Amino acid sequence: MACDISLGRLESCKQNVGGLKNVYFINYSKDLLSGATISGNVMTALAASEDAFKFELKADGNTYEEQNENSRDNGTSFFTQTGNLVLKVQDAATQAELTLLSYGRPHVIIEDYNGNFRLAGAEHGVEVSVSTTTGGAMGDLNGYNISFEGKERNMATFIDSAIIGDASGFVVTEGV
Repeated sequence: MACDISLGRLESCKQNVGGLKNVYFINYSKDLLSGATISGNVMTALAASEDAFKFELKADGNTYEEQNENSRDNGTSFFTQTGNLVLKVQDAATQAELTLLSYGRPHVIIEDYNGNFRLAGAEHGVEVSVSTTTGGAMGDLNGYNISFEGKERNMATFIDSAIIGDASGFVVTEGV
């Protein structure tokens, strides 16, 4: 049967850490996955280069989760991919870019502190919501809270780090 598993898993060592280091937003392309090389759930090449816009994450509160939702009655199974990001400091340039993100449905690369890169919204993109916040005290956040959600057939694909920042893979543009 096509849904029978073929491997178990040993208890892993305690060498990982939580947290997100960076996210990269990619303008939606219905052709992103067509021609991409994916082997063993790892994307190792793209058919054409894609621009990826890097957002550094330094504050606490940056999270990414995937929740599997199933219906035996309907015969469906999909993954809800959810991210919550905190960007410090409000400015006009960032606000303009975040507004555009909320209008589109980008793909998102999540980079964690273990060196893993994963692609959320690979087929359908994600919906992005932005809120600005200025706390009531001098030490409170003045910045942006960004959330994104995607619904995908599969879990987020791992990406070989060699194609991040490569001219034939994800071409990274950093901010100032």
